[in-house]
Amino acid sequence: MSNITIMMKYRVLLFSTALLVGSVFTSCNKESGTAESVMKNVKFGSDAAQAMDVYLPAGRTSTNTKVIVFIHGGSWSGGDKADFDVNINAIRPQLTDYAIFNINYRLANIQNQHPAQMEDVQSALDFISAKAAEYKVNANKIALVGASAGAHLALLHAYKNSRNGSIKAVVDLFGPTNLTTLYTNHPRPAASQPVLVNFLGTTPSGNPSKYADASPVNFVSAQSPPTLILHGDADFIVPISQSSTLRVALLGVGAKVEMHSYIGEGHGWFGNTLTDTYNRTIAFVKANVQ
Repeated sequence: MSNITIMMKYRVLLFSTALLVGSVFTSCNKESGTAESVMKNVKFGSDAAQAMDVYLPAGRTSTNTKVIVFIHGGSWSGGDKADFDVNINAIRPQLTDYAIFNINYRLANIQNQHPAQMEDVQSALDFISAKAAEYKVNANKIALVGASAGAHLALLHAYKNSRNGSIKAVVDLFGPTNLTTLYTNHPRPAASQPVLVNFLGTTPSGNPSKYADASPVNFVSAQSPPTLILHGDADFIVPISQSSTLRVALLGVGAKVEMHSYIGEGHGWFGNTLTDTYNRTIAFVKANVQ
């Protein structure tokens, strides 16, 4: 399997594939009268890819129930929201006052290059906001959690496009942050460069402004939401220098950032390291999305 194939077939932090029976699951909370609800493949746009899974906790209210949005990885051109199923089910019991939305987006190809994926993230967030009263969630208190390409989309939205202050935290799992250096300085350019050209439709020399405009590190500010960065120091797909560069930039403007590197881990991990990722993610979200 080529490195390109590895990037495009990336599966984030999975032990196995989780199967959820049926499209909607509900359980009644008798004390509050509000049912837990899981709705699969809820459409937020006309394209088949514009769909999300919705996890609404029991006892939710429009004031107290915050929102977490998951954005999957896969080199912008692969992957699926189902890649996060196991992880979401693992953390939900410790996040009972959060609604979770796990989104898909149009995958990059010749018809759907950047900024199509960013447009889909915005459309998903607009949909959540429009449904906030019906779902009984607070769409003004949102955490974004992304892995790899999904982390890039989460960071770029949080730093560049989130103008109403609703994004309170971002959890970045080994996401690209400077696409120019990812193209020009990657240790395996034969793997990285075709993926970036597929996503952006050009090279940094062909259109440097497009690479700069798609790089989250270029949009950090003192108002950037608190960011948790988790990265393996043996990652050969997205080098850890991408995260280190972001950390330095955030610290430089006085934004809140925490970074933890996992020694010997690559592009995703399992076992005790995965448990640590769950714990850090849960603690960071609870501390910053209140």
